[in-house]
Amino acid sequence: MNNIAISLKNITKTFGSTVANNNVSLDIYQGEILSILGENGCGKTTLMNMISGIYFPDSGQIFVNGKEEIIRSPKDAFNLKIGMIHQHFKLVDILTAADNIILGEKMPEYRLKEQIQNIKNSLGGSKPNFKYYLKIASLPFVKIGKFVKFDHLAKNRVASLQGIADKYGFEIDLKKKIYDMSVSEKQTVEIIKVLYRGADILILDEPTAVLTPQEIKKLFDVLRKMKEDGKSIIIITHKLNEVMEISDRVSVLRKGEHIATVLTEETSEKELTDMMVGKKVELNIERKTPVDPRPRLLIRNVTILNKEKIKAVDDVSFTINGGEILGIAGISGNGQKELLEGIAGLQKMESGEVIFYNPKKDKPVTFYHKDLKKIKTMAAQGCFHYPDGTKVDLKGKKNKEIIQLVNKEQILFYEDEVINLKHKTPREIQELGIKLSFVPEDRLNMGLVGNMSIVDNMMLRSYRKGKSVFVNRKRPKTLADKIINDLEVVTPSDMTPVRRLSGGNVQKVLVGREISSSPKVLMAAYPVRGLDINSSYLIYNLLNQQKEKNVAVVFVGEDLDVLLELCDRILVISAGKVAGIVDGRLAKKEQIGLMMTKGKAAIETGIDGLETEDNTNE
Repeated sequence: MNNIAISLKNITKTFGSTVANNNVSLDIYQGEILSILGENGCGKTTLMNMISGIYFPDSGQIFVNGKEEIIRSPKDAFNLKIGMIHQHFKLVDILTAADNIILGEKMPEYRLKEQIQNIKNSLGGSKPNFKYYLKIASLPFVKIGKFVKFDHLAKNRVASLQGIADKYGFEIDLKKKIYDMSVSEKQTVEIIKVLYRGADILILDEPTAVLTPQEIKKLFDVLRKMKEDGKSIIIITHKLNEVMEISDRVSVLRKGEHIATVLTEETSEKELTDMMVGKKVELNIERKTPVDPRPRLLIRNVTILNKEKIKAVDDVSFTINGGEILGIAGISGNGQKELLEGIAGLQKMESGEVIFYNPKKDKPVTFYHKDLKKIKTMAAQGCFHYPDGTKVDLKGKKNKEIIQLVNKEQILFYEDEVINLKHKTPREIQELGIKLSFVPEDRLNMGLVGNMSIVDNMMLRSYRKGKSVFVNRKRPKTLADKIINDLEVVTPSDMTPVRRLSGGNVQKVLVGREISSSPKVLMAAYPVRGLDINSSYLIYNLLNQQKEKNVAVVFVGEDLDVLLELCDRILVISAGKVAGIVDGRLAKKEQIGLMMTKGKAAIETGIDGLETEDNTNE
């Protein structure tokens, strides 16, 4: 076994009454890759933040290369050759990669006496001439110019930065602006930045969260080269398959305590999950074959512009069927968010339409969705029948008779109701009874009100149904308590403001509320983002339950392994366009990754389970 790079002894960190880490002890060896696993809120990131100087431990010791060290700031950590690459990058968009890497570095001291002596030495015994005196006279101005001109240092460091990139196999244009870079390129800049500062111990927080399979493979190749060079690498991740592939050892935390550290080759995903959760967890996602899937939403030639008036969604067409889960795969920022918001009525469509097939066949009409005048008009159009199958004819009937027929559920729809949602507002969609339950990407800004309690957030869906000026809090409270119990939401009470909950628990509250509204279409954008394994599988099971109820489920996810295991069909979106739709049972992860990056051009390489254009635009 190699020498110990970092040794943590009885580290404890608290925030008020919350114990984030409790007497944690573990070692990180030189030339190894160590994965840190644990549920949400178990203290993984807090522990790493103490190593990198962001937090200071309440008690315990940190040894670096055998010597006890006090790390009070990131600067102290850098001096000890420790660097952390955070999940949210710390880069300046308008600067180049090289500028970002050297940002904060001091200019080397420019000594006039040394420069004058160098010029004298260059004469080689010759007499001073006009050029000699001109160079001497210009030295003060050169000094000022180098002090003022920021990119002078970057220009003189590009060669050494490129040397680091070449050594470990990074593919990066150091002169490229950050705002023009992909997520993978930005991550590369962050890694080179800590390597340039001499880091021998690197901490990566969720490094593969938004990378394609191809980018993950490149990253792992780089990490292996760094390991061979003697670097110590710590990875915080939720993806067990990647832990098994890349790490040498795995340390498991649970509720702030160190449970165990095991050799990767001697463990399994099942064993690691059981240690994380403290109980046995079933890791299989059940996927039943859809029963009689019928179109529920038809998206036809939809185009949506973003805030910069650029096409975020470009001429997109596909069908969402009831009784199935349609996955949407794509690199973050390729139009997924705008597409779902457009369907939900939250984004204006420049062109195209969304047709909703309301499953009303043989179901009774109600006054909740239709007024008396509308029912008469639709009856005249031949939309209804009686329970015995005969056509409804309301000519000559008094209003009182019609109301009695409706209340006794004697007027039934012949077929599913067909409604164009393009010009409907979100409230109009809701009033039509079209329950497009929407789990947005930005939970607290779009899905929930942070300062309101869990009960009040439940009431946001039901307060308009009240029959008096007073709101009914009984049903929302019952629903809140049910969600807290069923989804194991960790909260002091149902009256706690949701902003005080952890990210994972906020997610549970939102998903639970949306599913409880008995939707006909459930659109979930990254519903398991930030959730631990146990909570993630709970959400997968809830989505499958909705599928069995003939709900049309749209699942936007980042983990291709989950998409392939959970979804019946997967729509791949690239640069706002549909690259293709594939069968989740037949498609391969690498092929989807190519479609995410290359769009329809990837189809030429051959894609398993690819739908034809006719099926896609059905």
